Amino acid sequence: MHAPLHLRTSAAAMIGMPVKNAHGGVLGRVRDVAVDPAKDTNHVAGFVLRRAGKERAPGWVSIESLERTESGDLRLRAGAEVSPIGTDHEYLLLDRDLLDQQIIDVHGHKVVRVNDVDLAWEGENGHGPLRLRIAEVEVGLRGALRRLMKGLPRPVVSLSERAVARIIPWEFVDLIERDPARRVRLKIEQNRLAKMHPADIADILEELAPAEREAVFASLDEEVAAEALEEVDPKLQKALLEGLDSERVADIVEEMDPGAAADLLAELPEERSEAILEEMDPEERQEVEELLEFPEKSAAGRMTTEYISVSGDATVADAIVALKGFEGDIASVTDIYLTNENEELEGVVGLARLLLAPKDTLLKDLVEGRPVSTTADANGKHVAELFDKYNLRSLPVLNEEKKLVGIILAEEVISLLREDR
Repeated sequence: MHAPLHLRTSAAAMIGMPVKNAHGGVLGRVRDVAVDPAKDTNHVAGFVLRRAGKERAPGWVSIESLERTESGDLRLRAGAEVSPIGTDHEYLLLDRDLLDQQIIDVHGHKVVRVNDVDLAWEGENGHGPLRLRIAEVEVGLRGALRRLMKGLPRPVVSLSERAVARIIPWEFVDLIERDPARRVRLKIEQNRLAKMHPADIADILEELAPAEREAVFASLDEEVAAEALEEVDPKLQKALLEGLDSERVADIVEEMDPGAAADLLAELPEERSEAILEEMDPEERQEVEELLEFPEKSAAGRMTTEYISVSGDATVADAIVALKGFEGDIASVTDIYLTNENEELEGVVGLARLLLAPKDTLLKDLVEGRPVSTTADANGKHVAELFDKYNLRSLPVLNEEKKLVGIILAEEVISLLREDR
């Protein structure tokens, strides 16, 4: 009679389990459960053994070299041996690297602590190699009780299974790189983070301890890091950038909205800010430096210079071409701004109104009323009042010469109101 397929176990249950030879002698006990991320992130590669007898060096057995007896014991297949642990692989060890550690639940958008890892046997003796699949991560009371009661009589241990289970499917888990020297070992499915909303990434970063936070942030590409950085408070922004060199920070800052980038650099020590600016491309640097000249709490300090402006004589077709060529955050575009040859504001056309009009329509014919604008030195209270009074999606900012120099988005007003609470 063979052991049934899909019999469930866990990492905690495997630790200490004996591994026997063909004659029933104990070769050693499981010291840790190993995964080889470079080959297969979903299955156990083998076990690290605490050898029996006088042999002190830990041993290694691959999962393929084992079979299970009817009683559930692990036994080496004929001809297989316990070998030294190979140094050519960077293994993820479930007990050492995962149990009791924080992980990112990318499905639930939160940080949790691992209490146990549920495993499932696959394959039956005599019908292909034995496999052990990583099924779920236990983050609730059941996993904690299971480990606490380990070693007690089976009827007592079985009580832990009555506790409410809180599990995360393994495919929705992202491991945190706790030690940069082991980055390859712990970096599994890190690209899942890039698919999350920047606000969710920001929430996760705020929950983490400094070392884990730095490791996660460093793993993000420049665009995702920039979006997440705009969502966290200034103190955390500074902390996230402390461990990065100026060139890396410059790459991230270049991906940020110019207004947000200026706000960030204004919070840094002048020497650090200058070093970052030196590493930036000239065009982006000039844009940010101009914004740094304005007081943070003024309208200009809240504005972005990423907007779409076209001539008042342009058509809807011209505006659509400008939209397609826009290199900023297209999700933030709510209006098209009409300017004359002196860059003076002549009108504002809402994006919805633009897209519903025939392509040969002149944009100036779509303008409704006089445009509402503010001066660069206006304070936050005045800006908020204009948004409220006129139900604005965005607010053009004019300099002393009445030229359009930027816009304030509604999200900036929301941030302003939060600060005033």
